[in-house]
Amino acid sequence: MNIRGCVKVITLNDKQEIIISYLKENMSQREIHRKTGIARDTIRKYVREYENKVQQLGRLLTDVDKVDLIEDITKSPKYKSSERTKTAITDEVLDKLRAFLKENETKRLTGFSKQQMKKIDMYESLNKDGFSVSYSSIVNAVNKLEKKKKEAYIRQEYTPGDVVEFDFGTVKLYTEDNVLREYQLAVFTSAYSNFRWARLFPRQNTACFLEAHAHFFNEIKGAFRTVVYDNTRVAVKKFIGRSDKEPTEALLKLSLYYKFNYRFCNAYSGNEKGHVERSVEVIRRKAFQKLSFLSLADANNHLIDVLKEINSKCPFGKNKTAYALLEEEQINLLPNMPLYETATTVQVRVSKYSTIMVESSQYSVPDTYVDRLLRCKVYTNKILVFDDIEKVAEHDKIVGFNKWKIDISHYTYTLFRKPKALINSTAFTQMDDVLKDIYKHYFSGNEKEFILLLNCVGKYGLSSVDKAISYLKETCPSNISVDKIEFVCCRNDDSRLVYLADYKDEITTNSVNMMNQFNDLLND
Repeated sequence: MNIRGCVKVITLNDKQEIIISYLKENMSQREIHRKTGIARDTIRKYVREYENKVQQLGRLLTDVDKVDLIEDITKSPKYKSSERTKTAITDEVLDKLRAFLKENETKRLTGFSKQQMKKIDMYESLNKDGFSVSYSSIVNAVNKLEKKKKEAYIRQEYTPGDVVEFDFGTVKLYTEDNVLREYQLAVFTSAYSNFRWARLFPRQNTACFLEAHAHFFNEIKGAFRTVVYDNTRVAVKKFIGRSDKEPTEALLKLSLYYKFNYRFCNAYSGNEKGHVERSVEVIRRKAFQKLSFLSLADANNHLIDVLKEINSKCPFGKNKTAYALLEEEQINLLPNMPLYETATTVQVRVSKYSTIMVESSQYSVPDTYVDRLLRCKVYTNKILVFDDIEKVAEHDKIVGFNKWKIDISHYTYTLFRKPKALINSTAFTQMDDVLKDIYKHYFSGNEKEFILLLNCVGKYGLSSVDKAISYLKETCPSNISVDKIEFVCCRNDDSRLVYLADYKDEITTNSVNMMNQFNDLLND
């Protein structure tokens, strides 16, 4: 039975019960009302609808008409909802909302997207202006005004060497000193071969943008004819009108040097460069399940190994690997150019500590250049220091600020005059562990001799010096000196010296045997 004041909602089961009770059980409409509690007007309505539809179905109708009638007979009951007049959302309110949305669009196009009005801001502004309207009404009205048609995608066909897409993605890793840092993953993806190239950079700026392009084009030995970008600030200087963009000076110079065309996506349309959007996600997921690395260089070496695996597989729908498809593209690439110079050049003065300051960190140079002006080329991962055209120092770039990078070989002249200053110096603290072991085992307390050894390291390299010491340990372990180390290093570098161990022919073997027999006779 119905509770007074409530309206019973008629379901498909109720409709079926009314029809079956009336036609098969021959119950009257009054009896059906008593049984189900449904109003007699409603019972009469469904009985008449059913009888009319069945009569129509018995006539000569087309198959389509019969399907429609059967659908009408078996469909669930529907209720007409009266269209209520929205008294709060007047035309004046709608005009205000349209003005707010237009202002938001202008802000998006001019680079002020983070300062757009939200729905709550529109609601508060309207209430301040005296409009009595609820927040939910504002939300519904704005959603209706912003309603857009879904965009259709158009399948593209690409020719070899024509289009490559570029994008940056964010990667978080633990690097030096196990500190969590955020890096930028620069990714190129060929639209034809789906060949993927990527490198990690410390930040997303012009220097990193240029260096990524230079190394990518250098690695594939040519340039694609068109590069597709999103609206990244390192590529787009500003928006002009609704759809046009002005490129940055860096992008213009780069395209002029390599002779490629560039194209920008529409705002918020990542699908227009879907290859690289997908590549950023794939490379980040495949390469950086591992989160901890010794350094940025270590992470990049790992990334290169993963990319070799990815590019050795056949892309979807292709029967060749990405490497093989890239070889097809290389025939159609623009000519290979010398590596584009991406460094920032600055003039720096050497301090009294024989260091130069670059981006708030100190880097050592040879102590003969104190108080001199030197030219420094700053890359994203290293710095090179020149005196005119002569390179006097090279350092890996420091991660962080207000740090010191000291090469002890830069201080041999000063340390030779002040040898006791060696042990407590920053240079000694930052010295290579191999050099520290050599000092501890062979030169402890003999700082002047060790400083002479540093000259050998600068001349022949640490690896050669270490090998020379290993050789001397076998031949004369009790007397290892700088002179002997330098002699062994010099001998190893002399191409005129011939070692019998390198020759295994019959004449040499017989000669050695004869000499050994002669030596045995002398000993007897």
